[in-house]
Amino acid sequence: MKIVVLDGFTLNPGDLSWEGIEKFGDLIVHDRTDFSPDKVIETIGNAEIIFTNKTPLPQSVLSKTSTVKYIGVLATGYNVVDTEAAKELGIVVTNIPTYGTAAVAQFTMALLLELCHHIGEHSSAVFMGDWTKSADFCFWNYPLVELAGKSMGIIGFGRIGQATAKIAQAFGLKILAFDNYQNPELESDTCKYVTLDELFSQSDIVSLHCPLFDSTKGIINKHNIAKMKDGVMIINTSRGPLVVEDDLRDALESGKVAFAAVDVVSAEPISADNPLLNARNCIITPHIAWAPKESRTRLMNTAIENLEAFIKGSPINIVNK
Repeated sequence: MKIVVLDGFTLNPGDLSWEGIEKFGDLIVHDRTDFSPDKVIETIGNAEIIFTNKTPLPQSVLSKTSTVKYIGVLATGYNVVDTEAAKELGIVVTNIPTYGTAAVAQFTMALLLELCHHIGEHSSAVFMGDWTKSADFCFWNYPLVELAGKSMGIIGFGRIGQATAKIAQAFGLKILAFDNYQNPELESDTCKYVTLDELFSQSDIVSLHCPLFDSTKGIINKHNIAKMKDGVMIINTSRGPLVVEDDLRDALESGKVAFAAVDVVSAEPISADNPLLNARNCIITPHIAWAPKESRTRLMNTAIENLEAFIKGSPINIVNK
């Protein structure tokens, strides 16, 4: 059995092992694959099993790779694969549903704390000599924000949203949750479901944890930002296209949005003309919320379990049933 990994570097830059997958067949791991359809087809060759993270697998590719029986997406999101085309061709597609919950929740709070205290900027100022030159025993270059008693609106209250809420509540934040699927058992004195408009109007912080669907694309736009409190903070660790980046840039420039932090952008790697690169009071990190070694190890282990279950005839985590 021939197995091809199309873009394995981000999952395993060298600190993990492919042995768990290699035991199932003849494995070829490519760090990256050119996204052009002809190159993807050439790289797949006569493989029966392929793994992809971000390499697109549209119908035009799948229809010309007749040996493929299984696609393992090395991520939770699987929009890089034409799942309907795969289903019609008899190809099973699986994803990794839960590997990054703790990591992304932790990273979300790290971004929030950085927005509140600008620790990196203040540390840099000290090393540049600003404290040595200071007339006072302390100084700060940005407003410092205490979280206790404020409200955090979480759009998308699934596993990651709930994990983020649990940490946020420990900081004294009140949670306003929006999700199409509600579990009343999660509500408490410090956590309640609200409508989207209520979330926008009442939140001091808005954090995105929802999937990218047609209904959520551009959910952070000038119209919804206008409904928010003056000085709101916005965090996105979910999907870049959830945010209309020109609108967020304008809101940052006007001060309507005090600070923003995003780990994802509309096109990745980020383009040189992305409007957020020139926005004030905006932190951008390179899509790394998911990437601690512990999280990537869980991802790899689940990918192995998915493949083993498929080979045994009882596939799990199927996204194109």
